[in-house]
Amino acid sequence: MAWGKDLDQGFAIIVDIGKTLSKVSLWSAKGHMLARRARENAVVVTDGIRRLDVDGIGAFLRESLRELASSNVQYIVPVAHGAGVVALEGEALACAPIDYEQPLPPEMLAQYRQQRGGFDETGSPALPDGLNLGAQLHWLEQLHGEAMASATFLPWAQYWAWFLSGKAVSEVTSLGCHSDLWEPAKGDFSALAYQRGWAKRFAPITKASDVIGSLRADLAAETGLPSDVKILAGLHDSNAALLAARGFAEIADSEATVLSTGTWFIAMRSLGQSADATLVLSTMQEDRDCLINVDAFGVPVPSARFMGGREIELLIDGEAQQVDIAQDQPDLLAAVEHVVETGAMVLPTLAPGNGPHPDGQHRWINRPNDADARRAAVCIYAALVAGTSLNLIGAKQTLLVEGRFAKAQVFVRALASLHPDMAAFTADAHNEVSFGALRLVDPALRPKSRLQRVAPLPDNLSAYRKSWHNYIKINDSSEEKCL
Repeated sequence: MAWGKDLDQGFAIIVDIGKTLSKVSLWSAKGHMLARRARENAVVVTDGIRRLDVDGIGAFLRESLRELASSNVQYIVPVAHGAGVVALEGEALACAPIDYEQPLPPEMLAQYRQQRGGFDETGSPALPDGLNLGAQLHWLEQLHGEAMASATFLPWAQYWAWFLSGKAVSEVTSLGCHSDLWEPAKGDFSALAYQRGWAKRFAPITKASDVIGSLRADLAAETGLPSDVKILAGLHDSNAALLAARGFAEIADSEATVLSTGTWFIAMRSLGQSADATLVLSTMQEDRDCLINVDAFGVPVPSARFMGGREIELLIDGEAQQVDIAQDQPDLLAAVEHVVETGAMVLPTLAPGNGPHPDGQHRWINRPNDADARRAAVCIYAALVAGTSLNLIGAKQTLLVEGRFAKAQVFVRALASLHPDMAAFTADAHNEVSFGALRLVDPALRPKSRLQRVAPLPDNLSAYRKSWHNYIKINDSSEEKCL
C-alpha cells in the first residue's frame, strides 16, 4: 500500500504490541498520525502451551517498517502489554515466551504462590494463569531449565526495543505491572526477585524515554530506514495511555483517573503532587483485581482492571453489530429506557478470576429479545463493573475514558450517571497509546483533540444499580457510598 507524500513528514514510528492486535503507526513531529498498519496476533501453541506470537509479530513489524520508511524518521518507540517476559540467550530466544492466558499447572502455581511476596509489598495481586510475570519465570525455569540458567530477561516492550536496536534493557512500567517482581514504594526489585536470582538476570534498568541505541544495520538495510534512527526503551501500553492523558490541561499533574478501554479496562489514578500512594494501597482490595502500577517516572499509580472488552465481545457474540459503531448510538441510547424499566441486566463475570467480581456467576436477568436493548444492557453492565473498579481505587474529581469503548455512548454516559461527583470526559481521538509513546520523545506535545464532557443518561440508574448489587450480593463500603 502506498501512503504518498505523507511519509515524507514522518518523524517517529510507534510500535504498539497489544494482546489482540499489533499496530505500527507513523507520526509527524507536531503530533499528527500519518499512517497506521495493524495485524491480529496469532494464537501459537508449542508442546501444548500457548506462546506469544513472536515470529508473526516480528515479520509484521519488518513489513510495516518497510512500508512506512522515509528518510525523515528519527525515532522508534516500542509499547506493549505488561504481562510478557522474554529470555534471551545471546542473539536468540532461550525459549518461546508464554502467552499470559495459558493456564499454569495447578501444583506449580500453588508452589509459586507460597514464595511470592504480599500485596502490601509489591502491589501485585495473585492473578490467574500467567498474569504475574514471576509465575511465568517460575514455570519457564521448570520447562527449560538449562536454557533459562544463563539467559537475560527482558519485559515484552523491551524485547521489541532489543529487536530493533540489539540493546537489552528493562524498564519500570513493565516491571511494575502486577509482576510480583517490583516493590513500588522502594523503586527496586522485590524480595522474591532477589531471592530467586531474577533481579540480576534482568537486563539493566533504564528510563522509558532513554535512547538505548540506533536501528540495527540489517533492519536499516532491509527496510530503507536511516541507520541512525534512535530507538527508545519504550513502556507498558496502559502507562502510555496515561502519559497521553496527562497532555490535557484537565488531567496534567492533577488528581484524575484515566480509564483505558480495550481488551482490558484499566483504571489508573494519578494522585496529583501531594497524595501518598502507600495510603491508597492500604485501602485497596487485592482479591478484586486492584494493583499498583508504576508510571514512566517511577511513581506508583493505584489501578484496577477487568477484561471489559473481552466480556463485551462474549456477550454480543453472534450479534450483527458492536456497541461502539457511530451510526448505532442513537438506537442504543433510545433502548436504555426499556432496559431500565424491565430490569434487564447482566451479572458478572464472564472472565473468572479477573476483575472486581472474580468469583461471580454470570447470568442474564430479564434478557431482552431486542438486539439494541441487549447491547444497551451490556454497555450498562460494563459501566457498573468499571464504576466498581473506580470506587475501589478511590477515584475522584476527574475521569477520562479513552480507547475503543469511549465511543460507546451508553457506556460512557452510564458511567457519568453512576459517578455524578466526577467530571467525566472523552477525547475525540483513538490513538492515545501511540500518542503517549510519542510524548516520550517530546513531552511538550499536546493532544490535537479536545476533551468532550460526558452528559449523564437521562434515565436515573440508582434503583437499577441497587438491584444489580442485590443480585450479586455485594456488601462493601466502596459500593455503598455510591448508592
